[in-house]
Amino acid sequence: MPGHIPRRRVLQVAGGGIVVGAGAVGAWQWLSPEAKKKAAQDGAPVRPAKATTSESFVHVIAHPDDSLYFMNPELERSILGGGPSVTVCLTGGESDGRNQLSGARGYKRLPEKRGEFVRARLNGFREATAQMATGDWLSPWTVEALSLLPGIQVELHTLRAAPQIQLIFLELVEARTLRNPRKESLRGLWLGATPQLTTLLPAGSPVRSTFQYGRKQLIDTLVAIFERYQPTVVRTLDPNPTHLPKPPEFPNTPPVLRGIAKYDHQDHTTSAFFAQAALAEYWGRKHARPTAVDSYVGYEVTHLPSNLDKATTDHKLKFLDTYGWADGKDCGDTAGCGDRKVGRTSGTKYHGWSSNCRHRAPGTMRWVQPLPDGRLAAFAVLDGAAQCWTEAKAGSGIWSTPTSLGGSMLEGQVQALRHSDGTLQLFSIRTVLPAKDTPHRREVVTALQSGDGSGGTPAFGPWESLGSPEQDPARSMEMGYPVAVAGTDGTVHVFVRTFDGGVSRRSGAGGKDFSEWETLAFDGPPPRIEDGLDAALDGQGRIHLVAADTKTVHHWMSQDPGGPLQPAGPTKLPAVTGPLSLTPLAGGGMRMAVRQPNTSRVLVVDRLGDDKGWRVSAQCDPLSGHGRVAVGQAGNTTVLTDHDGKGRVRLSAGSGRPGPWGKDGIPFRGVPGVALDAKGNAVAVVVMGLDNKLSSARLHGSGKGAFTDWIAHDGKARTNVQS
Repeated sequence: MPGHIPRRRVLQVAGGGIVVGAGAVGAWQWLSPEAKKKAAQDGAPVRPAKATTSESFVHVIAHPDDSLYFMNPELERSILGGGPSVTVCLTGGESDGRNQLSGARGYKRLPEKRGEFVRARLNGFREATAQMATGDWLSPWTVEALSLLPGIQVELHTLRAAPQIQLIFLELVEARTLRNPRKESLRGLWLGATPQLTTLLPAGSPVRSTFQYGRKQLIDTLVAIFERYQPTVVRTLDPNPTHLPKPPEFPNTPPVLRGIAKYDHQDHTTSAFFAQAALAEYWGRKHARPTAVDSYVGYEVTHLPSNLDKATTDHKLKFLDTYGWADGKDCGDTAGCGDRKVGRTSGTKYHGWSSNCRHRAPGTMRWVQPLPDGRLAAFAVLDGAAQCWTEAKAGSGIWSTPTSLGGSMLEGQVQALRHSDGTLQLFSIRTVLPAKDTPHRREVVTALQSGDGSGGTPAFGPWESLGSPEQDPARSMEMGYPVAVAGTDGTVHVFVRTFDGGVSRRSGAGGKDFSEWETLAFDGPPPRIEDGLDAALDGQGRIHLVAADTKTVHHWMSQDPGGPLQPAGPTKLPAVTGPLSLTPLAGGGMRMAVRQPNTSRVLVVDRLGDDKGWRVSAQCDPLSGHGRVAVGQAGNTTVLTDHDGKGRVRLSAGSGRPGPWGKDGIPFRGVPGVALDAKGNAVAVVVMGLDNKLSSARLHGSGKGAFTDWIAHDGKARTNVQS
């Protein structure tokens, strides 16, 4: 074990002076040269940190390790990108106060020291964050008390070597149980089972007393944080986790605390609810720039195929081992230097958590469509509403500022469907937050283009609710994201994953007057489908729908245009990591892009005829990406998108099959949009940046130089490499 390290190297308590100015958002102040010299004497970072203000991140988590398990590697990329990165941890995660593996010898005899255990967890999280930012787990921090609301204090930690990186700890008590309903918990506060929830002081805190939070005070605290940092991206845990197939029983549970048992931790889910409520309030106030939201699947990933490759998982484990105090290093704090309940088990007991990074919204590649005059229109959710961008001139790559198309509390993604006459229709999901006489629920919504607005931007009619296949509002919370396709007769079909893991459909002629929801049939026992469906027409006008469970891919198709969808027989494909992307082949048949578990390799799978099954036709070089792959066909040319281990978009184009991956791309979020022009020829790939601005590249050949350079929203060339 290393020798004792002076505590002042790790913890600069209140009085050291906060390094963030109290003025305008983005006024990040670097330490003075004298302070930098002192920091170097105390232990300088092993690499310099960069700073930028064009993008800003706020992460809302329940426990000190949540973002390390479920938001990484995306957390680290945002930290290294240089934008302000703030993590807000709602509870201390005190558990039983014993900082040891529960199966360790003598565990039951250990004293319950909850204040010390919370401090040890905060230390571990802070060390892992410093390691991501600078390479030095002991890079020093300034720690002080901060008042976000009158009369209530929180702990604010600022990394001195990169002061745009901050951690805020509210220190509320946790549920202390995974699912057992407990009044004194975030869930109890959300549901009204308790009017207030207390804090628990960590050992050595600059905050000198405990506080009581009411439901509104917690929401107001998060609103104050959003107003303080004006984030371009907010990241939360999963507000819509999947239910347990065999839920445990909790006798004598008060009615207000009853509910559907989920795979995820109750604190995770409720922290996401509070974040949604705070965002709804924040979006109703004046703020400087719009916000996108990403939500991450939690404990459920244990039961899903790993979507990170070994190299990415091993890299992620470095920070988890630091958090878990795996090597017993001395940080100079007698309370402890990490979470020994985790220890070095992140690569074994918790491997499923460590080898996944999954968004609850799987994203769609169908958010960019051509307009009749050849310009492209792009659609996405910002500030909980649908936004539209249009090109200034066809092929220019210069985009308008976003125009709001309305909608409220939309989440995740917008699919843009193009009818045969060029009319556009949008589909998304809306969360309805609970209120008096209004249950907490989710519903599919759609808006149909009604004409053209000012500046050539499409105008849309009011958003219409298509409801949910689930009559029970609690069950609607698990509904998947809609996938829509228009048949050759103009009928629009909308598909969603259901609470039971099936697939349900509504249909409407011309995208109007939709039928009731109906469940699609399966061959054999119904599987539990994962979200990330896709649907497309083949060259004969027949509808194809694909969806994956944890074992294989399922396929439905209509036997003729406008006919009902029926199971198309077993695909005999192995497990994939979830979201699928489907496109028709010019010569007939269908092509699908999937991701292989454990390797993250992109596979191209073809079905070349009704008498031929699905087969793997290409295996792309692995890039260490994760999430949905986009695919498109322009004649005989196949276009694929992925992202590499640094979060940069990578493109491929080849004749008949994918070509090699092109040169390094640019950072982005979500899924790239792949669109043909109005004549179905040239392919454009559009991405949304972490600053919520668009960039695009166009196909002009094949091989490694198949695409133009990336063009920013204002028409300027973008640098292709981010280190």
